[in-house]
Amino acid sequence: MAAQQLIQFKKRWQQLLYVEGVLYALGAAGLVYLTLHSLGYGLLAFALVMLIYVVVRKPWKISLDNTIAYVDAHVPQAGFSSGLLTVPQEQLNNLSKLQRYRVETALQPVFATLRPPQNLKSAAIVFFALILTGVAARLVIEDITAKKEGSGRPHEITFAPVDSMETGVKAPTLIYTQIKIVQPSYTGIPNRTTKDPNIKAVQGSQIAWQLQFEGEVLEVQLDWMGEISAFSKTTNGYALTQKLESSAFYSISYKDENGKSYLTDLYSMEAIKDEAPFVGMEGLDQYNYFDFDDDKKLLLDTRIADDFGISDAYIVATVSKGSGESVKFREETVRFDGSFTKGKKQLQLNKTLDLDQLRMEPGDELYFYVEAIDNKMPSSNISRSETYFAVIRDTVSDAFGVEGTLGVDLMPDYFRSQRQLIIDTEKLIKDKPKLSEYDFKFTSNELGFDQKSLRLKYAQFMGDETEMQAAPGQVSSTEENHADEGGEEDLLEGYSHRHDSDNEHNLVEEHDEEAEGEEAEDPLHDYLHNHEDPEASTLFEKSLKAKLRDALNIMWDAELYLRLYQPEKSLPYQYEALKLIQEIKNSARIYVHRIGFDPPPIKEEKRLTGDIKSISNFDKKETFDYELSFQSARQAVARLEQLIQEQASISEQDLVLFQEAGNELAAQAVDNPLKYVKVLQGLRDLSKVSHQNVEHYRLVRKNVLAVLPMVENNPGHAPQYQDEINRLYLKALEAND
Repeated sequence: MAAQQLIQFKKRWQQLLYVEGVLYALGAAGLVYLTLHSLGYGLLAFALVMLIYVVVRKPWKISLDNTIAYVDAHVPQAGFSSGLLTVPQEQLNNLSKLQRYRVETALQPVFATLRPPQNLKSAAIVFFALILTGVAARLVIEDITAKKEGSGRPHEITFAPVDSMETGVKAPTLIYTQIKIVQPSYTGIPNRTTKDPNIKAVQGSQIAWQLQFEGEVLEVQLDWMGEISAFSKTTNGYALTQKLESSAFYSISYKDENGKSYLTDLYSMEAIKDEAPFVGMEGLDQYNYFDFDDDKKLLLDTRIADDFGISDAYIVATVSKGSGESVKFREETVRFDGSFTKGKKQLQLNKTLDLDQLRMEPGDELYFYVEAIDNKMPSSNISRSETYFAVIRDTVSDAFGVEGTLGVDLMPDYFRSQRQLIIDTEKLIKDKPKLSEYDFKFTSNELGFDQKSLRLKYAQFMGDETEMQAAPGQVSSTEENHADEGGEEDLLEGYSHRHDSDNEHNLVEEHDEEAEGEEAEDPLHDYLHNHEDPEASTLFEKSLKAKLRDALNIMWDAELYLRLYQPEKSLPYQYEALKLIQEIKNSARIYVHRIGFDPPPIKEEKRLTGDIKSISNFDKKETFDYELSFQSARQAVARLEQLIQEQASISEQDLVLFQEAGNELAAQAVDNPLKYVKVLQGLRDLSKVSHQNVEHYRLVRKNVLAVLPMVENNPGHAPQYQDEINRLYLKALEAND
């Protein structure tokens, strides 16, 4: 019997340790839940603390030997022999049996009062301390939130009489309020019930008011910025349901059986807009170019985010083939790799676009963007990324052609001679073994001069001087003639072109003035720059000057190696120059757009008569009347100032003016309701007899002036300088007003 009690004591010891751990875990979970108001984080805290406690205390390791040791140490009646209770009697001698009998007889009454080692009291204290800390933190957070949302905002519906009450007449009182906010189902936000009349919910939510009065009430109405909705009478009071479409202000009014009206304060109703998804592409250039032999693949790494969840996302790719009027477009919808769960707020999607799989050929272009759709109901928000481009360069050489008089080629013929230079250079390299040294060097030097001539003609179009400047140390023409007369032989005469010296300044053919005058007028004169200005002396737009300057520099190197009789080294530079020339040629065109203009028919009897009686110039005059912004609100401020000075009562005309001022400010309050709620409430309270006093007039005037914008500056009025002392003085006057 005592042995069984010993086993039960061990189990009770383990159970108390687990209970102690549960108290610690519940305290931590309660603290987290009350602070963050999140059940998920609370359960996570419970599991984490319980796991740490079990790992540290190890309740499952409490064995029978630990129990025996504890009983021997804390129960003197055991005589350090409680272990005999677990040994079978047939294994004991006579003395051990006698000792076991004595211990069993002594421990039976002790086990009923013996408590295992535990700290339940400390665990309970920690549990309550954590819960109280969580409650205090929740109150502090709610207080901070309330202050952020706006101090002085009413949190319960209260009514006040519009007119003065008769003595002894008891007004009906509001005894029960319930406002139920049903959020749209796609948001996943749970429905909630509150008494706070200031409502903040997602656009499209259903707002249901349930009011119950003590006393007889004839009718209850809701004023939604001028739209009146009547409450329906139910068995429990009055009810009304409205759909929240936009931010607004509202108030509730009712009448008693005597016809007296009662009105609430002005409450705010803020509609949270469901934003469109955000779509971003990472690590991808907007323009991508591929050659025919490249690996034509694009890696799309897309990040999509939405406030309430994403319903679908895909790639819209458009392939264009051809050009001009024969261009064709093919649009495809491409899905991302893998699948994603609908309703997630964050997505990271990937896709590799293979241009070959899209059946693109050289010269084709690809335009693509990512489109995302959120789960808003009934109409979803759709957003898209920027448009990205991918082009496969055409393998066919660029060639110019004029079709339908649409294009005008501005490139001179000699600008196409770089290709001929390349052909001649390649022929020279191929024929080098067959040529003598003299012929090879002579031909290479001739090609160098041709390259130089082409470079100089390019320089003319860049705005450089057409005549060569005298190089340092160059011999003048007089000295050259003198040398020729002396009979000295020119050592380079056999290898050089005579244009190098005799006609260096006249590489471009010149025409006399009479010939130029006889030439027909240039039809492109109105489209070209003025060549009299060296800065504007170019046929190309400013963005092409850099390319042309690069081509000139490359031609220097090509000419250098031709002059050094090394055409193999000159050939790569010539190819690079040709590539730049082709790009410049394709960019330097003027395109004239065709327009479908059909002039009206002209009567034959009116043609060539010179009669212009019916023709008159169009003269338009408009006058604009300047209107001051918030005119009614500014007039209301002036009227309030007059009421304060005269201490007069408000008339019906004043109430109309204050209502118009409130309507002006209400239009601005939709975007920022918390800023204007006090102002609108103050203007509304002016209709109540209890608020028609000087103190309230001053408060309303101050609040209206605080939200009115500054008057626009009068043209010609110089602003006066205000030093720091004057500014602080005016600020103090505003604060004490």
